[in-house]
Amino acid sequence: MASNEPDTWFRFVRAHRCLIREIERRLACAGLPSYAWYDALWGVESGVDGARRMHELADAMVIERYNLTRLVDRLEVEGLVERRRADSDGRGAVAVITPKGRALRKQMWKIYKAAVDELFLTQFDLEQQRFFADALSRAADAAHDSGTGASSSDQGKP
Repeated sequence: MASNEPDTWFRFVRAHRCLIREIERRLACAGLPSYAWYDALWGVESGVDGARRMHELADAMVIERYNLTRLVDRLEVEGLVERRRADSDGRGAVAVITPKGRALRKQMWKIYKAAVDELFLTQFDLEQQRFFADALSRAADAAHDSGTGASSSDQGKP
């Protein structure tokens, strides 16, 4: 392994943490919930008909099921999602986004997108953005293929 390879990984992790921290700060300053709420709302809304089975949502969010259950509980109390029984077998739970949840997710996206545009995308030209996106998709696919991650098909949160 070349001496700069670990440095690349640590820089990526640090940049990710710094960006998420700043997005969290901006959401809080706007009086909005945390990034985790956005992630969950987008995960549900991006499912078929604005719904996802709980295990699918956990996979899409790359989160452990027990953490997801607590998060969805909070979203449900706030009227942002509803839990229903799965039509197909009646055993599994499905999270469904509500109109209030859609509205909040869109409001949060304005803050989130502005931060991503300003702090991340402006650091790369369009060709670099495509290269970086492709490289991240390959890394996510490699992790997924090894059984330890989630598919890059859940990329791109609007």
